Amino acid sequence: VSNAGVGMAGPLECQSLAAMQSLMDTNFFGLVRLVKEVLPDMKRRRGGHIVVISSIMGLQGIVFNDIYSASKFAVEGFCESLVVQALRFNVAISLVEPGPVMTEFETKLYEEAERADYSRTDPETAEIFTKLYLRNSKDVFASLGQTPEDIAEHTLRVIEAAPPPFRHQTNAAYTPMAALKHADPSGALVTDAFYKLVFKYDAVLRLGLR
Repeated sequence: VSNAGVGMAGPLECQSLAAMQSLMDTNFFGLVRLVKEVLPDMKRRRGGHIVVISSIMGLQGIVFNDIYSASKFAVEGFCESLVVQALRFNVAISLVEPGPVMTEFETKLYEEAERADYSRTDPETAEIFTKLYLRNSKDVFASLGQTPEDIAEHTLRVIEAAPPPFRHQTNAAYTPMAALKHADPSGALVTDAFYKLVFKYDAVLRLGLR
């Protein structure tokens, strides 16, 4: 089971390339290093199961989570490419895709975001992040967040499943979001939906979550 991960949220201009590279080294290359270690023996034994804790943000990018989403997209693409070869050796790969999970991971991330320096971006972007994104995110976590124990139960079900699924989303509330993306290959539908949700109907969103 690969569960290493770090987060990053905020305006792109305020994040250093060094921090981005460090995140990718943990979230993506950490997984790659692990798989390189365990896969050869699994192939020799012709049996094994690699379970990767991914994210719903590996399926759909979320505003102000550009680099974190990129790392999870990389995880998804890596596993989607590898799974076909792995199956030839009777090795299963499963992606567990949670939405928000209520842990110290997120608490620390948002505390750091509230204290951050936003002078490297324009005032409008800084206000959108601090006044809209952070406020809405707190409501999302309070309303839709899962506990770590719930994610552990989902992961256990994936491990015990025969045959194990390639993808498993833990939060049904996010299924429509993923479905929107597949409904329109051009990307216009989901982009328009998210734009309106963030900039036109944010009050309705917060009321609905509460």
